[in-house]
Amino acid sequence: MSWGLTFEKLLLIGLIAVILIGPDRLPGYAAQFGRLIRSLRDMANGAKERMRDEMGPDYDDVDWKKLDPRQYDPRRIIREALTDEPAPATRPGQAAGAGAAAPVRESAYAQRQRLIREGRPAPFDSEAT
Repeated sequence: MSWGLTFEKLLLIGLIAVILIGPDRLPGYAAQFGRLIRSLRDMANGAKERMRDEMGPDYDDVDWKKLDPRQYDPRRIIREALTDEPAPATRPGQAAGAGAAAPVRESAYAQRQRLIREGRPAPFDSEAT
């Protein structure tokens, strides 16, 4: 991850660090920073090894790229959901015929539209805000 840091920004941060820290203490701080990065890398590798030990042989079978949250595009998910053919919905209480799909719960909007077509008032909740 670069966090939006470009080469110019890193160069500017380095220059400010040289000015603030000074050339005398800079090598010590650079070595300390290197040790910190190595320890973080070792912690990450240790966590990976521990996960592999605890999950056993199933760890190698997991497709980690498939579980990456960056691959999910909400626009694509909605587009795919809207292009799929909807299952035939049945009204509550209506018996499904032979070979028909199981009854699907009617949405509130569809229920309201059905009640309006039938000339009945839509349900009213006096406690709703």
